[in-house]
Amino acid sequence: MKDGAVVRQGGETSHEDSYDWIQQRGCPRGRARQQFCFGADRLKYPMKRKNWQPGGGENSHGELRGKDEWERISWDEAIGYLADEINRIYDSYGPRAVIGAGGPAIDKLLLKKGGYIGITDTSSCGVYAFNVAALGLPGTDLGETNDRYDLKNAETIVLLGGNSVWSSGGSTMYNFKEAIEAGVQFVMVGPSYNATAALFDARWIPVYPGTDTAFLIGVAYEMIQQDVVDYEFLNKYCVGFDAEHMPSDATTTENFKGYLLGEYDGIEKTADWASAICGTPVEDIKWLAGQIGKDKKAMLLHNYALARCASADNVPQIIMTVGAMGGHMGKSGHAVGGAYKTFAGNCGATLAFPGEDGLPKIKNPVSEYISAPLLWQSILDGEFNTTGAAYSNKFNAKDIKQADIKMITFEANSKFQTTPNMLTGIDALRKLDLVVRSSHFFDANAQYADIVLPVTSEWERVGGFPGHQRSRETLIVYTQVTKPLYEAKTDQEIGRLLADKLGIDAGEIWPVSEKQQFMNQILGARVLDEKGEEQILVTVTDDDLKQWECDGQAQEGKVDLEKFLSDGCYTVQRSDGDGYGHIGYSDYISDPEKNPRPSASGKFEIYCQYKSDMLNSMGYSPEGTFKPYPTHIAAPEGREGMEGEYPFIVYNPHYLRRAHQIGDNMPWLRETWPNPVFLNTSDAAAKGIKTGDTVKVFNAHGAVLRTASVSDILMPGCVGLPHGAWLDYDEDNKIDRAGADNVLCGGVTSGMGTSGYNNYNCDFALYDGASLQPDCELPQRIVDLA
Repeated sequence: MKDGAVVRQGGETSHEDSYDWIQQRGCPRGRARQQFCFGADRLKYPMKRKNWQPGGGENSHGELRGKDEWERISWDEAIGYLADEINRIYDSYGPRAVIGAGGPAIDKLLLKKGGYIGITDTSSCGVYAFNVAALGLPGTDLGETNDRYDLKNAETIVLLGGNSVWSSGGSTMYNFKEAIEAGVQFVMVGPSYNATAALFDARWIPVYPGTDTAFLIGVAYEMIQQDVVDYEFLNKYCVGFDAEHMPSDATTTENFKGYLLGEYDGIEKTADWASAICGTPVEDIKWLAGQIGKDKKAMLLHNYALARCASADNVPQIIMTVGAMGGHMGKSGHAVGGAYKTFAGNCGATLAFPGEDGLPKIKNPVSEYISAPLLWQSILDGEFNTTGAAYSNKFNAKDIKQADIKMITFEANSKFQTTPNMLTGIDALRKLDLVVRSSHFFDANAQYADIVLPVTSEWERVGGFPGHQRSRETLIVYTQVTKPLYEAKTDQEIGRLLADKLGIDAGEIWPVSEKQQFMNQILGARVLDEKGEEQILVTVTDDDLKQWECDGQAQEGKVDLEKFLSDGCYTVQRSDGDGYGHIGYSDYISDPEKNPRPSASGKFEIYCQYKSDMLNSMGYSPEGTFKPYPTHIAAPEGREGMEGEYPFIVYNPHYLRRAHQIGDNMPWLRETWPNPVFLNTSDAAAKGIKTGDTVKVFNAHGAVLRTASVSDILMPGCVGLPHGAWLDYDEDNKIDRAGADNVLCGGVTSGMGTSGYNNYNCDFALYDGASLQPDCELPQRIVDLA
């Protein structure tokens, strides 16, 4: 700090860096955090859209959202407007006229007012949002691959989708250091030879986005032909691979092996069959089948990119099935499962974790949810079909709910920016009486709001623990760097002000102060010893409690409070062979009777009656689409659409400039990461496009402009449009100049209501207008207040 501002940032320095004791370091987005807190474009004051007035209807002047001028208002005015409108809407229309997304303050108060309709989205984990426990998998398929010390024991590590070098924060990729040094062969399966493939010097197997199920079905067929299937494993630990091992609740005699051999449709699912769908060379499919057979030590580690596709609903089951066919579960050097953020190459029990904050859980009285891909159209239509929050019940696809939505909140989320069908979203927002945004910056969610509230960043708060740990071995803690800037308030401060105006007892939601909540988490923080027993992590003295003005009992732990907070984290020191190792599914494989899987059969369900019944009941795909075993299903957009008007597939790589949409405005990141559109060399050449040209990318849902980055690292027929750019929509010319991905990703869904972020169609052309100015040269969004 210098003169009240941050002038330098660093990584962890509490111990020497080694593979046994990995230092935690920031990614580029974290290293640019100074510009997040102290940026010139921070929102400074509460604001109201100039022509918005309370009372709803014509008073809202919704047609001016996104176009209107803004005026500064006081906190008293802002809270007064919100309280009056919330009371009016709930009194006149009830809780089903409101949409919320589980925010930390305003949304909690709305729960006390009677609740709201939620938004359910497959989002980050894609089709793994499904109740995959019915297949025998852990929730979202995380936690049952192996500890990082076991990676070197594999012969081959297959990375299915994703680009963890770009998308996983901090030191995650260091988990693979020993495996690289040991000469483990890495294989990258996906549409591009990306930075992760380059780090691992991986063999690239190209697969069109959204066709991974067909690819793996072809691999499974070739495993049978090469006689590398572990039938002993399948027979003991799985149900539904063949007719002799069916679950008791099966309603048909069909099975996966019969499907592979073409017994039901007359089509054998050969490598040639798969290649025609997924674009993968036949020899690659056959080669991979041999590499992951029963006599090989292989790990199949998937990211979620391949699950964030329309009609990818069979992805969880087919990955599990192919892994089981090779017997790659429950033993050293073998693994099958998710490799995502905290779990990228390092699974097992979380070794250090915070305590509870002391806040009560508040249930939403309204049990209905709108599926995110259909959110905006549902608001316009006034009707929707709810699938629930966790996809864990059966639904009647014909049970259409009516709802006249009047209000939506964007609190601790960016649903307008990150939800498909953005241009329809503009029309939907303009229909409403009230749109509220809590934000640090004037992003797209604020641009189309009525009341905008400036909220503090983590650096301005008393302290806390990030919501997503970056390692099972490290507990990260942050503390206040600066007092709140300008008139920014914490979410809970905003909530307390609004609670008073609404006549709600804030103490029922926040019974203790934010400082006490933080201290509760510190006092409750625990670390596991090598026997798996919890130990107190932080030493807190009576003087500490007095200094912090907090209640609690003094305690002895592993590290003093002052050191814990100044270090910013606590990392468990590891060693090969210590008591913290983990082999995924080892308990089940060693004793399946004592440790059954959470499926109906207690086994891995290659035939799962629940899966087909559930997906077929949702109504987003034609009746009877889904079989109990994994099959290839054509997507409403994507590979099959390449023969039509829009012959390219768009996928949305996570990009080093931002985390989702967070960070897209920071000048340092804009200078370093220019946010191009990635094009294949041959595709670009056919259209006369070279690197640096301004390109228009378009489809039936919208159009965007980006500067071309032309190379051979992605498959012909694919277009890579980085995820999360802030909308800069030119309504007159109907084109977004920022390359916002959800302008092109429309409200098209299938299966479980998937947000198909990685397999929709487009075309592109050399732009005939003025070239784009580099993003780093554009003025920052500093609101000119009336």
